[in-house]
This record gives sequence, structure tokens and C-alpha cells, in this order.
Amino acid sequence: MASPATPGHGGMPASGGMPGHAGIPGTDMPGHAGMPGMEGLPAGEGLAAEASGLRFVPVASTLPADQPTSFRFRILAGPGQHDHASGMSPLGTHGTGTGAGDGTPVTAFRLDQTKPMHLYLIRSDLTGFQHVHPDVEGDGTWTAPLQPVRPGAYRVYASFVTTDASGADVPTVLGQPVTVAGGSADTPLPPASATATVDGYTLALAGGLTARNAGTLTITVSTGGRPVTDLQLYLDTYAHLTAFHESDLAFAHLHPTGTTPGGKDGGPALTFEASLPRAGNWRLFVQFQTAGVLRTAAVTLPVG
Repeated sequence: MASPATPGHGGMPASGGMPGHAGIPGTDMPGHAGMPGMEGLPAGEGLAAEASGLRFVPVASTLPADQPTSFRFRILAGPGQHDHASGMSPLGTHGTGTGAGDGTPVTAFRLDQTKPMHLYLIRSDLTGFQHVHPDVEGDGTWTAPLQPVRPGAYRVYASFVTTDASGADVPTVLGQPVTVAGGSADTPLPPASATATVDGYTLALAGGLTARNAGTLTITVSTGGRPVTDLQLYLDTYAHLTAFHESDLAFAHLHPTGTTPGGKDGGPALTFEASLPRAGNWRLFVQFQTAGVLRTAAVTLPVG
């Protein structure tokens, strides 16, 4: 992990950077080629274990409680999909996602936010958020370090960028349920709020989103009543916003649409243009970095 984990909702650690980056004005950061209109949109809902000829296969579907551990998994490709996934050779016909995976592990993907693979974990009550960057072994097994988790039902998401038959980037999110044995009561979802706090920082939300419609959400960062203007780039952006739907744990990820030109420090306002796929409560985890420390704030956002 590139920096120490910081607490998310429910006191669980979080870290990392995310997919779906669509290019940031005023910088030389590339977008996802061939995806017009995808700026800031979710990179997938993570409710399926396979898509486009690729399948997410955990080594185990359980995790130990209350201790650091590693989550190990493979991404298996169907015929003709291995090189297609990484974009390392001429592309064949893109898979259909039916009966995906013939046992061939994929060991390379296009870099996304400087990483080939991102892994997320969330508990069914929307606590325990973690975001880490797995390493791959020679046999195609990816290993992700996880901080201690309490007992309960979780969902884990593998996020990466593959390519289609034209060579265009295709952000992909696959998901699988995992269980942590033992008993632990659910934490009630905090009520909707226009602010979130972490480590003395306040994040104020303005605007809003409606299901399946493009909208604008602005987050302004302050501390001690003063605007924060020293947000640092982390994995090629000034903030990462990951959202999970209360009822089915659908996954969405957003990035701010503008930054300070020239790679300078950013803030205080971060504007997100996005669309969420369904109505209901979404739990948002906003990650930002100052003074070399990655911080995570959480807030509940109702979407009509």
C-alpha cells in the first residue's frame, strides 16, 4: 500500500485510488480512450462475478476475523481473452461473459490510476471499507493485503481496465461475496448529511444526483473554518469517491472533473459530474491526501 490506512465508516481502515479516470483538464493525465461521455461515470456495478469473457475467482470465500490477512484471487480468461485483457497483442473478438474463463489466469491489465488492479471490500451494512492494490504472482494469483475485519457478510470487488475489439479501454468491476465467521451486530446506516468529517477536516456537499441522470456534486474541503488548498495528487487525481448502494451493494466510482493546472496542489472545491444507476441511499467514501497522509471521510447520500 502506498500510504498508511485511515479509518472509514465504522472505524475500519481504508486506503487507495480508483478506476474510471476519464482525463483531467489542465493536466497530462490520460482518459479512457474510446469512451465519450464516460467522464466520472461508474466503471461497473460489481454485482456479477464475470463479464466479457473474464471471471473473478477468489482462492477462498472466507476471511479470518480481527486480524490482518491477505485476499488471494485470480482473473480467469476464456479462449482468446488473455492478451485481449492486457492489450498486449492484437485483439480478437471480445467475450460475451457467458461461461467466462477457461482456467487461463490474466496477469496484466492496462494501468488505471497508475495501478493494474484495484480491490475494494465493504461489509453488508456499508462499514469496513477498504481499498488496496494487489500484486500478482507468476502463476496468475493476485494478493491483496487487508486490515482486520469484524465478522459479517462482505462483498469484494476487483476493478481493472481491459480493452474491446477496437482497442478502446473498458473499465471493468467484478464482485464476489465473502464471509468473516463469527457474530457481530450490524451498524445502522448513518442518516443523510450534507457534511462529513475526518481528522479535523470537514467536507461539505452541495448539489445532488438523481438516478440514471447526469448531475453535479461539489465537495468543498476545509479545516478549522479555513478552505483547504493543499490537496495532493494521489494516484493521478485530487480525490477518489467510491459509492455503494444500501440495498444491493452496487459499486460506483467518481473523480473530480477539474484540477489546478500544472500539477499544483488542489482544492478547496472538487466537482463531480456523474450518474448513479438507481435510487436509494448510497454510502460515499471520499479519499483525499494532504501532507502525505491519505484520509477517508464517509457520508450517506440519498438519490431520488
